[in-house]
Amino acid sequence: MRNAKLLCLIMAGLLAACSKSTDDEDENNGNWVRMGEMSGKPRSEAVSFTIGDTVYIGTGLGNETEGEYKYDFWKYSLGRGWEKAVDFPAQAVGRISATAFVVNGVAYVGTGFDGKRYLDDFWSYTPATGQWKECARLKSPDAAVSLARRDAVSFSLNGKGYVVSGYDGGALNDVWEYNPATDSWSGKRSFRGEKRRDAVSFVIGDKAYVVTGTNNSELKTDFYEYNALTDEWTAKRKIDNSNEDEDYDNEYTMIRSNAVVFVAGNKAYLTTGAKPGLSSENWEYDPITDLWAKKRAFEGVAREGAVAFTLGGKGYVLSGRSAGLQLDNMFQFTPNATYNKND
Repeated sequence: MRNAKLLCLIMAGLLAACSKSTDDEDENNGNWVRMGEMSGKPRSEAVSFTIGDTVYIGTGLGNETEGEYKYDFWKYSLGRGWEKAVDFPAQAVGRISATAFVVNGVAYVGTGFDGKRYLDDFWSYTPATGQWKECARLKSPDAAVSLARRDAVSFSLNGKGYVVSGYDGGALNDVWEYNPATDSWSGKRSFRGEKRRDAVSFVIGDKAYVVTGTNNSELKTDFYEYNALTDEWTAKRKIDNSNEDEDYDNEYTMIRSNAVVFVAGNKAYLTTGAKPGLSSENWEYDPITDLWAKKRAFEGVAREGAVAFTLGGKGYVLSGRSAGLQLDNMFQFTPNATYNKND
């Protein structure tokens, strides 16, 4: 009897220790806070960019049944909240699935789909003047052939902008560099990974990264780093459980499409998207170790086609689509914060 009681005490202690360890781990996995709704109408497949302490969001799909392709823009900052921004000019049509990058405090927005055609136009926005200006279209410099597309990713490095992959009736893996000084495009070394659309990209330090996406109804598992100085793509560890010789990827479930990513500190955070069902999983990437760690799941309704950005060292996820409905709510994520179930 005494041994049975001792065994029960030992088991209870082990269970408590496991529970406490799990709770402690959860507490350190970050905290989400609901931040209300954006000004402007709900939307998905919008575009966003950040200049200084202000994020801009615009375009996207409004009323899905009516095919409402939006051209309005709104801006948000921590000090001022939501304000109306300068809309796309009249000749820049409403669109979905565009892409954007920022070089030297000027934003460049282009490509996408207007409901009838894939687009190759690009427009620059300068906050100091509050003006949009048409830039060189995304065309091949040799044959002046349109490189129109939707669902591309983009980033900026070393004073240049880059557009990678996308869809023009078929998935793409080409790479194009924009030089603001000459308002011109030039081809770079093709993305070494498989063709794809609906991927994500992010920049940490002086390197850019492209991951996730889909083609031929297959979610992509490869992951690449880009060095603009050498025009080289370097393979990183795959994002699924495909390495039979090691166990670091045993729990990997990052594959998805139409997700979002933001960078806080020197790490990236991948969340939402479709795999093919909608996902709320949130994963942290450390470029030093080339490893992913699961963080506290996104606490809004699962969605795809959202936008994400970073302000004040915290990540934000906004808008998107769920069950055919366009969304306008916003959530803030603080990595490594203590979890608070009441906010």
